[in-house]
Amino acid sequence: MPSLFNVFARKSISDRKSTILSGKNGGKKVMKLWKFALVLATGLTFMGTLAFAAERDVNIPRVPPDQLDAAKAMKNPLPATPDVVAKGKAVFEGKGTCFTCHGMSGKGDGDAGKALDPTPRDFTNAKFHELRTDGEMFWVIKNGSAGTGMIQYNPTMINDEEAWQSIHYIRSLKGK
Repeated sequence: MPSLFNVFARKSISDRKSTILSGKNGGKKVMKLWKFALVLATGLTFMGTLAFAAERDVNIPRVPPDQLDAAKAMKNPLPATPDVVAKGKAVFEGKGTCFTCHGMSGKGDGDAGKALDPTPRDFTNAKFHELRTDGEMFWVIKNGSAGTGMIQYNPTMINDEEAWQSIHYIRSLKGK
């Protein structure tokens, strides 16, 4: 089998192409090697993209440090009843448009979220629910999150009650 250098060091592209396609001098083997290299490079590029466009560390709050204590102190005024959770789901999947980035399942895999870096929060992640309070989530819905695709939704798209309802629904996604 000729080396890749010998095949591709020829002077013209047509010479290279004819050598590979004709099968002479091991051209078919070279072509298989190049196909393998292309598939490998594509796979590594895809995996690298996923690694860099991953959700930011759930350990890092999205509320600014100077406002974190106040956000954590906020409590959801609504009870977590099935009715409130159902209303929150309706906001998440409708008026609030949360699903466009967070996905219908809340995993951060919505169509619009696929283009974001970092990706939207995965609300099925149990670690997220252990670390983030309802008050922090409310603050992010109300103010957005700098450095992410999360914009301010309250009061522009939903009101306080709808934000709290959606938080109860988001809590229901834990571990799913």
